[in-house]
Amino acid sequence: MRPPAGTGNWTRRPANKKDLPEPAPLHVHHADPEAEEAEGRGKASQQEIIFTDKTPALETEDQQYNLEQLIGSLRAQVNQWRAVTDPARWLVTGETARLLRHRRRQRPHHSGFHPFFCQVEAMETVIWLTEVAPKLGKTDRNFLDHLAAANQQANPGLSRLVLKLATSAGKTTVMAMVIAWQTINAVRHPNSGRFTRGFLVVTPGIAIRDRLRVLPPTAPTKAAI
Repeated sequence: MRPPAGTGNWTRRPANKKDLPEPAPLHVHHADPEAEEAEGRGKASQQEIIFTDKTPALETEDQQYNLEQLIGSLRAQVNQWRAVTDPARWLVTGETARLLRHRRRQRPHHSGFHPFFCQVEAMETVIWLTEVAPKLGKTDRNFLDHLAAANQQANPGLSRLVLKLATSAGKTTVMAMVIAWQTINAVRHPNSGRFTRGFLVVTPGIAIRDRLRVLPPTAPTKAAI
């Protein structure tokens, strides 16, 4: 059958599975640890990751965490802290208190930037863990002890705190909010070990890196903080 005039060329669709081409065989490379060690490690590249019997496990039986229960308990503590109406009882710096009041009072009838609740909650959780929890009792410090133990076990010497947000939830805005909170407090409290003015932003590719160009204060289109 010829295609109608002006429609271009057609590609014949296979009538059944027998007409489909055979898939290319999958080649699996099994590395010889002794041979790799003899050749040296200078040939490793970013594009090639080879797992051998000597590769350490990414998780062990000792790293079994009930994350659902932990996150639920942490969220309950942050909700209880958020319900406190007196800023003097928030147990944060004066600069952080002003930022919290600014975030929480923003509603649709106000002009300007309106953060989503998930963005405010993420920011409040970091603030609570950094400024509030260390000043509370043993029950609240259990969260810090758990984070310290998990980091020591999985990543000794480098403490990490991860915020997980859904796609299109506005993670770049949360990054800007965290940077602003840390920078303002670092300038006003230079001797505090809880705040910093240095930030390293790591992206998985050029496209994401370009999206984050709004973070610097000198950017033509500034991220709302």
